[in-house]
Amino acid sequence: MTASRSPDRRRTAGFALGLTFTIQTIATFAWNSASVLAPAIAADLAVPARWIGPFISLIYVGMVAASLVAGGWIARLGAIRASQICLGLCAIGVLAVAATGERTLALAAAGALVFGLGYGPMTPASSHVLAQTAPPSRRNLVFSIKQSGVPAGAAIAGATLPPLALAIGWRGAFVVTAAVVLVAALFAQSVRAAFDADRRADAPVALSHALAGVGRVVRDRKLGALAFVGFAFASAQVCLMGFLVVHLTLTCGWSLVAAGLALSTATIAAAAGRVAWGTLADRTGAPFAVLGTIGVVAAACATALSLAPVTWPDWSIHLIAAAFGATAIGWNGVQLAELARHAPPGEAAAVTGAAGVISFTGVIIAPLAFGALSATAGGTRAGFVAVALVAGLTGLALLGAQRRSRPGPRDRALGRIPE
Repeated sequence: MTASRSPDRRRTAGFALGLTFTIQTIATFAWNSASVLAPAIAADLAVPARWIGPFISLIYVGMVAASLVAGGWIARLGAIRASQICLGLCAIGVLAVAATGERTLALAAAGALVFGLGYGPMTPASSHVLAQTAPPSRRNLVFSIKQSGVPAGAAIAGATLPPLALAIGWRGAFVVTAAVVLVAALFAQSVRAAFDADRRADAPVALSHALAGVGRVVRDRKLGALAFVGFAFASAQVCLMGFLVVHLTLTCGWSLVAAGLALSTATIAAAAGRVAWGTLADRTGAPFAVLGTIGVVAAACATALSLAPVTWPDWSIHLIAAAFGATAIGWNGVQLAELARHAPPGEAAAVTGAAGVISFTGVIIAPLAFGALSATAGGTRAGFVAVALVAGLTGLALLGAQRRSRPGPRDRALGRIPE
């Protein structure tokens, strides 16, 4: 009987991964629409292109708010239904931006908040599905492949939206983006019954319950450590994505096109890095050591960038960017898999959402701190030094924790192997 059911489980696991990867990719595609088309939007609305900074910050504010209560709503509605609602909110946010005019700029701000409310619970919902379907021996790899939908969505947006905007205008490109998101939401309906069978109509959704969940995560030794990893590494990620081009153009004397290619190098390496780190974590059985290595290598890359003179050859900067992207953007899958593994049964979504609140807080704070340091020091080198300190200290702490958890001779003799 076990042999006959095994293929079905494999098919279910594969379909769950494909579904969550697709949803992640499409949602990230929509996320990047404003960034990719920012120059065209700014020119049409007669606003500075730097408006994209506050716009993205508003998205993160929405994400923090939604992540806080995501666990309860996912348990009550089901992960797929929650994902459908989130996709619908993302589509509304995109359409609100498309409807923005010179006298209705507040619509863009509202659209950013609504989009954040939709995007925030995506990861907790997918974690709920994958925690139940991913084979334990490949959990890190499965979560990492799903998270590769983030760079995939960004790459698709960068490749398709500019020519689409040239053909039908940026508003038309936004309408097409919203349509793609809604099609994905409708498709998910076909599998809702299969994946939402565990929903609980009495699951608590009160804000007080959500806040208590964040407290439980922080107090738990492993979950709290993983939540802080999210804060530290998400801070490094957003600083790399947000300031690499600025650093290379203003500090290293690169052209805007060349600096953009370096960012593309980092993003492409991130997709490969996520899969590679997930595979390594599964094969070694030492995910905290893998995360620690990620932090140390990211710190080395940030240090190298902060010290890079204008005389360094282009290939060396691309090599640093690739290693930086593979680490500072490649950590998510392993961290999410470990959150799901250490969460109480059936609580993967709630734990991931609570940890996401802490991670997204880092994303909000880090760019402000990076900018303040850079302004005080008169350049972006100081900002990357700070990134190196945060990532490096976190990585060393993780490596130390992994080393302390190794079983000693007496533990091995008694068959005790700590997690």
